[in-house]
Amino acid sequence: MIDLKRNSKKELVPAIGKRSRASSIYTPDQTEDFKISRGRFSNFLTCPRCFYLDRVMGLDAPGTPGWTLNETTDLLLKKEFDICREKQTPHRLFIENGLDHLVPLRHPDMDKWRDSLHHGLVHRFEDTNIILTGGVDDIWQDTRDERLIIVDYKSQANTKLLDADSYLSDAYHEGYKTQMDFYTYLLQLMGFKVAEIAYFLVCNADRTAEGFFGEMKFSETLIPYEWSTDWIPGKVSEMIELMNQEEIPDANPSCKNCAYANQRNLLENPRHDKENLTIEYSRTKSRGDFSKNPKDTLILLDRLESLGFDDMAFSALHHFRERGADAKIADHRRYC
Repeated sequence: MIDLKRNSKKELVPAIGKRSRASSIYTPDQTEDFKISRGRFSNFLTCPRCFYLDRVMGLDAPGTPGWTLNETTDLLLKKEFDICREKQTPHRLFIENGLDHLVPLRHPDMDKWRDSLHHGLVHRFEDTNIILTGGVDDIWQDTRDERLIIVDYKSQANTKLLDADSYLSDAYHEGYKTQMDFYTYLLQLMGFKVAEIAYFLVCNADRTAEGFFGEMKFSETLIPYEWSTDWIPGKVSEMIELMNQEEIPDANPSCKNCAYANQRNLLENPRHDKENLTIEYSRTKSRGDFSKNPKDTLILLDRLESLGFDDMAFSALHHFRERGADAKIADHRRYC
């Protein structure tokens, strides 16, 4: 979609493509504290280049509309669970699923922990200046041992069978599991004991109904998830190392944002971009980055060709030019 920038009065204003709030932009090797939310951490895992351009370079990426129906489901669920939270009684879903030993956690900071924009779970990562944050949907408590249980509400409209195996194995739900792992990790850092099983409360809209008639019916399913946090410290350390480097990192090859940016640059600046590609290829050769194994050069050629590197540029740089040969990329591929 095309995103137009508006001010607080919803008036159109010029979009400059960069954020103006300095506190949201990280300077490599800075010593001041800097917050990284669960969402930004997920961005790092998805595409290091997009993450770096956002947090370090301060680019203001186009936004997307809010998910108002999903947010409404979350809001109503929180109201419902808050009734049980106040009374410290099991929610109806707990009783239906044989979990009547659970109650919604009652804690003075519960509202802060659920406020992802201003508070959330907060903890410093080791002895660094990076403050990790994340806003949870809910936290329940096991009355038998007082351990905490992370909960995330999910809304969908799907006619497929909804069970733990199919839900958790869906490639599009990998980010959901990262959420749970991250929230659990923060709670552990904050000194809380966390139960091994977290839950997704999935509200699935009925698409087979005869009509709308002013209401939408949902089924409710608890999906248990056995979280894992062992992998997080290493990835957070990688993220910090990336933030402290001066060079923009490579993109995820599957990142559509980066691919779109590259193709748009090619169309708008074809001559300038080809000159840059030629310089990049030449510098790579001069540094001796090419392996003695010719097959290794195909990896770089794949990347350069996707950006517009052609036979003319290849012929000008390949060592065969010294023999008067007209080198072509296809010939090099066959040779390799």
